[in-house]
Amino acid sequence: MDRRLLAVLAALLALGACGGEAPMAMDPSESAADSPSDPAVAAVVPLDYAAPAHWVCRPGAEGPCQQPAAATIIAADGQMQADGFVIAGDPPIDCFYVYPTVSRDAGANSDGSVGAEEREIVRQQLARFGNTCRLYAPLYRQATLTALQKLAGGEDPGTNREMAYADVKAAWEHYLANDNAGRGVVLIGHSQGAGLLTRLVASEVDGEPVQDRLVSALLIGSTIEVPLRGGVGEFRSIPVCASAGSIGCVIAYSSFRADTPPPADSLFGGAMTTGMKAACVNPAEIDGSAGALKPLLPATPAMFGDLTKPTPWVADAAAIQTPFVSMPGLLSAQCINRGGFSYLAITVNADPADPRTDTINGDVVIDGAISAQWGLHLMDMHLAMGNLVDIVTRQSAEWLRVQPGNQALPPEFHAPPN
Repeated sequence: MDRRLLAVLAALLALGACGGEAPMAMDPSESAADSPSDPAVAAVVPLDYAAPAHWVCRPGAEGPCQQPAAATIIAADGQMQADGFVIAGDPPIDCFYVYPTVSRDAGANSDGSVGAEEREIVRQQLARFGNTCRLYAPLYRQATLTALQKLAGGEDPGTNREMAYADVKAAWEHYLANDNAGRGVVLIGHSQGAGLLTRLVASEVDGEPVQDRLVSALLIGSTIEVPLRGGVGEFRSIPVCASAGSIGCVIAYSSFRADTPPPADSLFGGAMTTGMKAACVNPAEIDGSAGALKPLLPATPAMFGDLTKPTPWVADAAAIQTPFVSMPGLLSAQCINRGGFSYLAITVNADPADPRTDTINGDVVIDGAISAQWGLHLMDMHLAMGNLVDIVTRQSAEWLRVQPGNQALPPEFHAPPN
């Protein structure tokens, strides 16, 4: 099967499989910039984002972003302590997040109500940014897991590919008109969500006045094409991030185990355009961690069982009272550009004397076999969550520093050293 067709099948399930046959998903870009524009489809009426019910998270409203999001730090000697995570009272910037494919609604597009799937994935992928951002997560009528299972089986799922984008665009416009007030904003998306944000950035941010408010865009688990040698990539004027202090830039990567690189028919990590490659920005390098990941992994199987170790992280699993675990030194990452693929290679630094797990879960299992095509797509965000939050904190400080009249900021608003 050629890579373009695989890409149409890709975007994924992001995080819905709990064993057995993993549903497959449409590539985010297939519902993005190169989608055919049927006027009847493009004329879809978006959700009304003046209605609180159409937000999974927003400031001042109860929701998953206010739920506990602390992590238990498990050291290499087995010692455990809570990390003391707290939500910031008045953070200086905003985070606008679009979640991946999670809806189990029966239709080809999800309905207009927030379900358990949306609440849980927002808690898992967004809540930890609450110590540095005000959090906005709109509901949107995405392509569902139901539709993507039909697609994988060769059926026409009947998905309205413009509906999801129309909703995300309307939510963004409502946020800008009613909430932003000139604040810096970080765009965060994974898989289908990253694809939709890629389209939004290309059409509504890149080269537009609002670009001045872009702190960064975290477009994870979706291919952002950049030139092999000079020239313009996916965006005309928005580069990839070169350091944690870079602002107005993009962080993108797709993760694979270091000992299982992308196969020839990989769904991620390959560019479709001659002379281009998939962007790989290593959060564990640009934050000064020398490749050491700061993962935040779900502590127990809650909803997305494939994101967790099937056996306890440590012998005394009952001692873990937080929703996340962090294991310093266990994982490291390196960007690899080889064989036509550019990807984030993940190494598990197992040690026989380490009482913690000697491996991690997260592979896609289809008919009982691990599918190397998917890599560690299920865990893209979790693997580097601590690094990403630290980077956004430093980008926030830098964005504030360069604003007119803000050069004399108090110390708490200046970026910490590497």
